[in-house]
Amino acid sequence: MLVIEVKIEQLKSIGQHIDELSELLIQVVEDGASIGFLPPLKLSEATIYWKNVLHPEVILFVAKINNQIVGSVQLHLSTKQNGGHRAEIAKLMTHPNYRRNGIGRSLMQKAEERAKQEDRSLLVLDTREGDPSNYLYSSIGYIQAGLIPNYAKSASGELHATIFYYKSHS
Repeated sequence: MLVIEVKIEQLKSIGQHIDELSELLIQVVEDGASIGFLPPLKLSEATIYWKNVLHPEVILFVAKINNQIVGSVQLHLSTKQNGGHRAEIAKLMTHPNYRRNGIGRSLMQKAEERAKQEDRSLLVLDTREGDPSNYLYSSIGYIQAGLIPNYAKSASGELHATIFYYKSHS
């Protein structure tokens, strides 16, 4: 079995990575991921999205194989006065050609480590009911908090439920 070396790193600027990140987003959306976009996603829309991602409260991690971006995840630090203890995991993506190699799990571990460094004891996230990501989140200790029906629309126009998860640590 071939061992793939995955490197996880934080991006502090998008500039030189904009093309790879845009292509990643397009591929993930085309493959049916429920991350806020519907196919067909235009390159211009993907580029605009990535140009506006980074803010002081948003930490972006990417997964690289052979120096090529194959995945990403965002950690959104709450800036609310009553929310300084929490963060949201957002837009976990793995390129369809690289799935089932532990990339999503590695990205989640890195985001969780950073959350601890930022003194965030509560992590929250949501994902479409029935997506493979539900298995990942459950397997790494996230607890289902609830479900909202008809939350997100798919490319076919069908409405899908989303499941909210949380994970606490001291």
